[in-house]
Amino acid sequence: MLIKNGKRVYAAINIYAPDENYSDIIEQAKILDELKVDGIIMSDGGVVDAVKEVAPNTPVHISTQANTISYHSANFWYKNGAKRVILGREMSKDEIKLLMENKPKDLEIEMFAHGALCFGYSGRCFLSEFLAGRSGNLGDCAQSCRWAYNLYVEEVNKPGSLMPVEYDEKGTYIFSSKDLCLIKELPEIIEMGIDSIKIEGRLKTEYYLATVINAYRTAIDDYYENKNNYDYTKYFKELDKTKTRGLTTFYFNDKENKDFQDFGGHQYNNDYEFGGKVIEDMEDRMLIEIRNKLSIGDILELIVPGKIEPIIFEIQKLWNYETLEEIDTVNPGKANQKVILNKPNMKIESDWILRRKKERKD
Repeated sequence: MLIKNGKRVYAAINIYAPDENYSDIIEQAKILDELKVDGIIMSDGGVVDAVKEVAPNTPVHISTQANTISYHSANFWYKNGAKRVILGREMSKDEIKLLMENKPKDLEIEMFAHGALCFGYSGRCFLSEFLAGRSGNLGDCAQSCRWAYNLYVEEVNKPGSLMPVEYDEKGTYIFSSKDLCLIKELPEIIEMGIDSIKIEGRLKTEYYLATVINAYRTAIDDYYENKNNYDYTKYFKELDKTKTRGLTTFYFNDKENKDFQDFGGHQYNNDYEFGGKVIEDMEDRMLIEIRNKLSIGDILELIVPGKIEPIIFEIQKLWNYETLEEIDTVNPGKANQKVILNKPNMKIESDWILRRKKERKD
């Protein structure tokens, strides 16, 4: 299903389903088959079996929630109709290499390369459902593992006598993980023969996704063009402009790695923020939908798809979208709020993302 902008569309039915859900799953699968989506992502063997029967023309992709961490498991899914398997995030590169060497040649393999690590094993967590009534397995995770908690211990012989565990004024972030980042390891991943990398983007902004996806896409293309001169630092510099919880390679390089928890709950890289999204190129100006306050004199960076270096320019003029009156600043105050501003001397496409460099306060 190649839509007009050349992208592929995949649908997830990766819940672990009780029998009562199957009538809805079957109807949904029939619709997806008619729409000719490029794959349905599933994890429950019963769901896979049911979907194969009613959506025979749609490729079967096995979700990370199926916990595939061995070539034996990958081969099992292949025998049961899988075209692609998305690996569990808990695998090391040695384990992935072993899987790649022993899987069927035409079985596609996908793995996570960037984004939030789930507190639960391969995403199988019910903390959000327990605390917020929002099931991660149903695609509605509230990321409860990122919340601050007050933690107490109780001495068994003194029930009710609670002693607080040390924490700061925000509580303790005992469950919170750092974010996965394998941009440095990307050449190894490519040389393994991995078919696709996955970037986690749940609850993330368009700005975050545009930055991260563009960095990895450009890095992949550049590596294929010149394998001997891959320099991860220029891609990492872009990734470092997004707000994260700190970065880790998790188990990829070392299965004994313990440096993936972020007990402070801090977010890093606060020097930039989402400025806006391009709506229209207006010759010497552009119309954008704003996301944060913009003022004359602000430094903006335009993220150009396929290029790792952003276009940097200064806001010299702003115009009210409705009256065309010149203004000095604009604040977000309503949905889909727009403003007109000067643009770099180049052709600009709609939906390109602008980031704003914040002023440093020493």
